[in-house]
Amino acid sequence: MARLDTFLRIAADQRASDLHFHAGKVPRVRYQGELVTMPFRVLSEPQVRALLDEILEARQLATLDREGQVDFAYELAGVGRFRGSVCRQAGGLSAVFRVVPAAPPDLADLELPGAIAGFTRHANGLVLVTGPTGSGKTTTLAAMVDLVNASSGRHVITVEDPIEFVHVPKRGLVTQREVGLHVSSFAGALRSALREAPDVLVVGEMRDFETISLALTAAEAGVLVFATLHTGSASKAIDRMLGAAPADHQEQVREVLALLLRGVLSQRLCRLVSGQGRVAATEVLLQSPSISNLIREAKIHQVDSYLRGGEDSSRGMHSLEHSLLRLVREGRISREEAFRHANDESALTASLGAAA
Repeated sequence: MARLDTFLRIAADQRASDLHFHAGKVPRVRYQGELVTMPFRVLSEPQVRALLDEILEARQLATLDREGQVDFAYELAGVGRFRGSVCRQAGGLSAVFRVVPAAPPDLADLELPGAIAGFTRHANGLVLVTGPTGSGKTTTLAAMVDLVNASSGRHVITVEDPIEFVHVPKRGLVTQREVGLHVSSFAGALRSALREAPDVLVVGEMRDFETISLALTAAEAGVLVFATLHTGSASKAIDRMLGAAPADHQEQVREVLALLLRGVLSQRLCRLVSGQGRVAATEVLLQSPSISNLIREAKIHQVDSYLRGGEDSSRGMHSLEHSLLRLVREGRISREEAFRHANDESALTASLGAAA
C-alpha cells in the first residue's frame, strides 16, 4: 500500500473535501470549507515527491517533470476516488486531492432548486453550471448526468480533466473521456464527440474560445450541452463566453446564446450556522423572451437587475441574493455568511432590512 493511501483514507473517513500536501508545511485537510492541520510533521520537498512517486504513473510523472504540473484521478480500493492536482510552486511541490464520492449524488440530496432537474429534460441547447473553485460545480454536473442516465435512453458523452464520478449504465449510456488519457485536448474530444451520435454532451470546463465554439456548434446540431465556467453569476458567464470570442465572431455567438441558452445555475457553498456542513446558495437563470432579447441586444448588464426583480420567480428564476436571504430567514446560515457570498451587498442589505 502506498504511504499516501493512509492520508487519503483519513480524509475520506473524516468527510473532508480535500487533502493538501505542500513542501515545507504540515499536511492539511479541508473540512466544511476550512483548512485543518493534521497531527503530522512538516514535509520536505523530497518527502512530498516520494509520496507522489508511489501513486503516479510513468506518464503522469513525465508530464509533471516536463510541464511542472499534472491533473489525474486516483482510485483507492474500498475508499473511493480522488481528483489529484500536483504543481511546482515557490516552496516546492504542492499536491491537492479532492475526495470524490463513490456514486453520483441525487439532485434532491444536494437541495438544489427544482428548476435544475428541468435542465435535463431539454432536447438540445446549452446549460451552464458556474461558480468559484470549490463551489460544487462538478458534483452538480454529475447529479444532472445521473438523472439523464436514469430517466431516459440517451447517449451521454463526457469530456473531463480528469474523470471524477464514474457513471454506470442505467436507462442511458454514458461514455466518459479523459483529457490527457483518452484524448489530447477538450477541443479534440468535442470534434470527435459530434461523430459519436451523442444526445447529451458534458464539457468539464470551457477554457478557450475553440472549446466554446465547438460546444455551441454541438448545441446548434441538436445536442444538449452541459458545461462549467469559473464565474460568479449568470450574467458573468454570458459575458465570459462573449468576451472569449474574437470581435468578428461575437455577433454570431450572441445570436446563438440568445436562441439556445436554456439556463444557467450559479452556486456557492455556505457554512451552516450549526457548523455541521454546508448548503448551496444558488442563482438560476432560465430561457425566456426577455432574457433572449437582453442577450441579443447586448444588454447583459441588465440581467442581474432582471433576476433581482423577480419577474419570472414563479418559474424558479432567482438571484443569488434571493437564495441567500431565504437561507438567512430559515436560520440556516448567518448574515455574515450571506454577505461573504453575495454578489451585490447593497441588494442583500436592502432585502434583509425589508425582512427585519
